[in-house]
Amino acid sequence: MKELTLRGIILGALITVVFTAANVYLGLKIGITFATSIPAAVISMAVLKAFRDSTIQENNIVQTIASAAGTLSAIIFVLPGLIMVGWWTGFPYWLSVAVVGIGGILGVMYSVPLRRALVTGSDLPYPEGVAAAEVLKVGSGVGGAEENRRGLALISGSTIVAALFFILAKTRLLTDTASRVFRFGGGATAVSPTFSMALMGVGHLVGLAVGIAMLIGILISWVVIVPYWTQDPTLIAQSAGDLEALVSTAFRAKARMVGAGAIGVAAIWTLIKIIGPIVAGIRSALLASRERKAGRADQLPLTERDMPIGIVTGTILLSMIPIGLLLFAFGNTAPISSNAGVTVGISIVYILVAGVVIAAVCGYMAGLIGASNSPISGVGILSVLGISLILAALFGGAGGDETKALVAFALFVTAIIFGVATISNNNLQDLKTGQLVDATPWRQQVALVLGVVFGALVIPPILDLMNTAFTFQGAPGAGPNALPAPQAAIISTIAQGVLGGSLDWGLIGQGAIIGVIAVIVDEVLRRATNKRLHLPPLAIGMGIYLPMEANLLIPVGALLGYLYNRWALQSKSPAFAERMGVLMATGLIVGESLMGVVYAGAVAGAEKAGSADSANVLALVEPYPAVMIVSLVVFSAAIGALYFWTKGRASDAPAPDDHALTPEPDFR
Repeated sequence: MKELTLRGIILGALITVVFTAANVYLGLKIGITFATSIPAAVISMAVLKAFRDSTIQENNIVQTIASAAGTLSAIIFVLPGLIMVGWWTGFPYWLSVAVVGIGGILGVMYSVPLRRALVTGSDLPYPEGVAAAEVLKVGSGVGGAEENRRGLALISGSTIVAALFFILAKTRLLTDTASRVFRFGGGATAVSPTFSMALMGVGHLVGLAVGIAMLIGILISWVVIVPYWTQDPTLIAQSAGDLEALVSTAFRAKARMVGAGAIGVAAIWTLIKIIGPIVAGIRSALLASRERKAGRADQLPLTERDMPIGIVTGTILLSMIPIGLLLFAFGNTAPISSNAGVTVGISIVYILVAGVVIAAVCGYMAGLIGASNSPISGVGILSVLGISLILAALFGGAGGDETKALVAFALFVTAIIFGVATISNNNLQDLKTGQLVDATPWRQQVALVLGVVFGALVIPPILDLMNTAFTFQGAPGAGPNALPAPQAAIISTIAQGVLGGSLDWGLIGQGAIIGVIAVIVDEVLRRATNKRLHLPPLAIGMGIYLPMEANLLIPVGALLGYLYNRWALQSKSPAFAERMGVLMATGLIVGESLMGVVYAGAVAGAEKAGSADSANVLALVEPYPAVMIVSLVVFSAAIGALYFWTKGRASDAPAPDDHALTPEPDFR
């Protein structure tokens, strides 16, 4: 069976370089990135189809390598902070490569023992992992002839619909946003959904429990927190009478901090709950290692062979050597230089421990709502908070340039941990895809290491190019065209707030209280209904933290998916009907992801040509008054038509292996 091949590695490397560059560029320029696994899988199938001996597992390796593009590029949420606080004036190439690469490789290693706990031994939905597997299966003709024929039609049709809507929105004939700010509860709030077919697809795949939990978080943020803080005299003065600016500031400066506190508590609770399966996974890995040493490795199924635990442990420990050297080199100024050994030693321990925690939490988040929708910047906030508190305890009373040095050191440590977060968030999603297409885990893990290396080599020059051309808002000498890099700005602000003594701990405490309440409610529901009902606390925290445009349609998609699956239970062939729904939802994600790549190329081309408004490079008309209403009607009609079509395709064609379904305990 061809799987980890030279041609697959080369193709994955080429896709990774292109997609990583596009994601870094878009993320800094217009604040968005696109998921890369599914576009990479589609490209791989198109290219490798020319070879008769290509396999679904080989295509899976290509998308695994290329998926590093959509995850490592999230380092832009941290590294620009070093420019913003005035510590760097550019991005030193090899230093940046080392930070990104070592952090990413650690993310792969930390997530290896988690596979058995969070993938094979878990019922987490993994929406993007499932979607990528369905794309690979349909493209490779896996399944019965009738299911493949109908499934291919559904996934192709929904892909085309999602792609067309995306392009029409970028031409301004339609719009993908519908924001409205209004007075509410003595203050103000907003409703700002994004007409995203991909979010609808994600909602269908994650299930109703996650959707309801996210909706509760959204309501807490926009019905309670934002209206309350928009009555604050200080924020009102800062907004200078601009209601939209007031609401935006209240969300960014207040609600997101509350959300970070809630995510922190939910993350700790999540880790406590999965620590048993994690230990069991490590024990299983050690047993596999003993079997290998005893010469019985061939008795273990290919689909259960992880990277040897000895290599994993050795790589993690050896990585601490270059990390220590990097930290020593970075901390050669006062006040760190006066106590460098202790500071670096504690930082290494912090990276080791925080890496384990964050890998588990990010893997769980990926399983819950997908890697693209996980609030990785929230994890970055918690990471920088932890190292900043450590530095504040070691060097209390520092001021001026010494505080700047401590802030820079905190951001540097956070950048390493962030690499762990992004890759572990993605790796388990890929391993879920691999599980569904009978891939070999250790080959995927090697492939992702290669993807990390390829991505780490291309990220620093793109960052340096963007800094040279525009720099970042808040950086010394930043002009009117400076890039906002909002996630890097908030993480830098947290570090400055802790080490400068100005952080509002009350907001994080409020979020922690919400997190505790969410945990209690979830446990009560689980026990009272024998696990049939639950509200994942982490999803509630995500609902508070993420902007409304990034999550409002997930609950809508979850509701539609639930209603469709309820219908499927009553259909002639329930399992077949449910799989057809999954394929249609997958197409929604595929179409928008593919157009994200096209759009990235168009923006980059316009920027190179000197366009002053590259983000609107595809615009054909100026916004017109009824565009929101027209877009809502078109979007709703398209989604309704797709579900109606799917029901028609699924109602009369049983699959060869069809079995009756039973209602899912979490209403997925």
